Amino acid sequence: MITDAFDNKTPAIRNPKENPDAVVVDACIVTFSYKIEEYVLSRFKPIQIGEFYFSTGITPVWLIERNGKKFAFFKTYVGAPACVGSIEDSFGCIKTKKYILFGGAGCLDKEIAHGKVMVPNAAWRDEGTSYHYMPASDWVDIRNFEKVSEFMKQSELPFVVGKTWTTDAINRETQGNFAKHKAAGCISVEMESAAVQAMCDFRGLDFYVFFTSGDLLDAPKWQQRHSFKNPIEGTKHDAKHFEIALELADFIS
Repeated sequence: MITDAFDNKTPAIRNPKENPDAVVVDACIVTFSYKIEEYVLSRFKPIQIGEFYFSTGITPVWLIERNGKKFAFFKTYVGAPACVGSIEDSFGCIKTKKYILFGGAGCLDKEIAHGKVMVPNAAWRDEGTSYHYMPASDWVDIRNFEKVSEFMKQSELPFVVGKTWTTDAINRETQGNFAKHKAAGCISVEMESAAVQAMCDFRGLDFYVFFTSGDLLDAPKWQQRHSFKNPIEGTKHDAKHFEIALELADFIS
């Protein structure tokens, strides 16, 4: 059974490859959006510092320098196994203890979460990857949610803290499960955070995560600081979400 999958008694057959000459960075920002990747390449003109491979192709890793700090950036894949694997593969390109992940998520409670950044404080483990990195349990705590929340407060961004439902089966989010997880306090549903947190706990890394859903940023002060034209404003491809992640990287490093 999947609940018996965690094994910390015997060594793994395959391990992430670490590079002693990898570039040391203050934090790494990870996105799912190809549009945001295009925006970052155009807006910041980052330099490529490495790459890793899947059968689907090459994933380049980029370097952004800001306020005397160095931040890595790359685009990952949707879904827990690929997202966790890509972060582990980045060990061959960069050295850091801090990973920031952001992206779109389904909203389970629009009454409290619509138009806000969703900051998860725990994730329901309805996927398989996390069970290979920590013992079986219903939930995994998102350990750095308070730091993310403090950043949102100082940035005067509208946000809400709550639990998230991490699922492997996007097309099997049934009405019954929706109601059950909402009743348990979940405000979002996505496919990665429980697994990434479990992996980061196992590897001794710090994980920072936030989600957006629908029309975000009813926050005039933030808009004034980051005013640029964006044809896909309010979607998961909205470049303002990267701006949030970049300032969060500066805040935590």
